[in-house]
Amino acid sequence: MSFLARLQNSRNGLGIAFMLPAAVLLLLFLTYPLGLGVWLGFTDAKIGRPGVFVGLENYAFLISDSVTRLSLFNTLFYTIIASILKFLLGLWLALLLNRALPFKTLLRAVVLLPWIVPTALSAIAFWWLYDAQFSVFSWVLVKLGLIDSYVDFLGDPWNARFSTIAANVWRGIPFVAISLLAGLQTISPSLYEAAAIDGATPWQRFRFVTLPLLTPIIAVVMTFSVLFTFTDFQLIYVLTRGGPLNATHLMATLSFQRAISGGAMGEGAALATAMVPFLLAAILFSYFGLQRRAWQQGSDR
Repeated sequence: MSFLARLQNSRNGLGIAFMLPAAVLLLLFLTYPLGLGVWLGFTDAKIGRPGVFVGLENYAFLISDSVTRLSLFNTLFYTIIASILKFLLGLWLALLLNRALPFKTLLRAVVLLPWIVPTALSAIAFWWLYDAQFSVFSWVLVKLGLIDSYVDFLGDPWNARFSTIAANVWRGIPFVAISLLAGLQTISPSLYEAAAIDGATPWQRFRFVTLPLLTPIIAVVMTFSVLFTFTDFQLIYVLTRGGPLNATHLMATLSFQRAISGGAMGEGAALATAMVPFLLAAILFSYFGLQRRAWQQGSDR
């Protein structure tokens, strides 16, 4: 029997053959760059110069670097606030779209628009909306008599932080809402009918029926949301370039600035590698969410 014939008759061999192209792509475009980045973090490589092994010198410098510590604070603040807002608004929107509304299909398509628009284009739109001289937001607030002068959205450190968070929330809500809406569609209406017969209020139906059954989906969706937010680059780079006074520099944008703009490849790679523990923590959050679902389904695996 030929090799191809034996492969076709082997379930394991056929599965490996089908997975091999994907494995090669992951090896070339994920594993190799990750490994190279980790290695560069232990060298003093510059653009155009390979560099030599320096051990933990780059990491020691980053710990003592005030800009790096500020970027860590910015990243955590940006990720936590934006993720909470996206979850609350996304869940509210999903519950709303799950009702029997007129033009429900059209509304769901419209909700997806912020997610479909390229990040760079939406960032440019927000850059115009936040402009210190021509801001539409400031113009409306002035006309309503709520403020006397235009707000410097991107020129003040805290204004810039909250402005970038607002832009990220606007982009991320559709992903959370549509994903949670898909989870809501899997909940049987008979459960709500039984709860209503037992005299449960709308809040009690949400608290004891919707939320427990939706928890595994929430865990997975929010894990991806946290990953996307923590590693956000395009939105910040187009809007503020990390300014003013490094107030909006995230670890991703600072890593790019140090490695590409500044030429310090080793330092930039070390900063990017330092993001990995935080990303692993988000993945573990998703894992425990899936374990909860297995427990709910009566599985001991």
